Amino acid sequence: MTEHQGRDTTGAVPGLFITGTDTGVGKTFVTARVARLLRRQGRTVGVSKPVASGARWIDGRWLADDTVSLAEAAEVDGPPERVTPWAFPDPVAPAVAARRQGVTLTLEAIAQAVRRCGQAGTALLVEGVGGLLCPLTETATVADLAGALGLPVIVVARRSLGTLNHTLLTLEVARSRGLVVAGLVVNEVEPAAGLADATNVDELRRWIAVPLLAVVAHQCGGASGVPVLEAVDWWRLCKPPFSA
Repeated sequence: MTEHQGRDTTGAVPGLFITGTDTGVGKTFVTARVARLLRRQGRTVGVSKPVASGARWIDGRWLADDTVSLAEAAEVDGPPERVTPWAFPDPVAPAVAARRQGVTLTLEAIAQAVRRCGQAGTALLVEGVGGLLCPLTETATVADLAGALGLPVIVVARRSLGTLNHTLLTLEVARSRGLVVAGLVVNEVEPAAGLADATNVDELRRWIAVPLLAVVAHQCGGASGVPVLEAVDWWRLCKPPFSA
């Protein structure tokens, strides 16, 4: 049983909630790139990954690599807790990682921490943990946080065997929760190879009812620009009233 939350756009600021079909699909990569693109357009960007697991002990605090990447992309001033208030060492679901450290997470506290990162005129980019049904607290999932924030959702999918099933499951969960999915980004975590990689994007187009915003080719050596992401009007997707 989860704390199922409906969308609440009251007082909503422009923004996006970036989720994935799984862990390791490139959510941070996409979120950081979008942050840099918006800043290049003169937008003020707020970033939040409110809970992170698998953090390292650095300078007297638990610090996740994802937090560092997002803070650098948005040029966040101040301590990393402004991006990630809760960081835990164990690389497991946030609810489990918090419990192992004797910390109790609540959906309300997490949502409030995220909202503090946004303000009028700011593009607020929120990165979730794992996928939509990843346990976030003892009673709430990442989908509940997306619903509580009322932001349109971007789904990042790994291009590999299983992409179709994982993506369609994620979109089904979003639809059942009343979440607005603004679009899908397919990311090649590894170089495309095999019949599944060659066919799954075309097959996805036959099955999905949301925009396929970009297919990001495998990035060798950390390319400075990603043209397919630069071609997307991210600010339009961020702005209320939200629509898919």
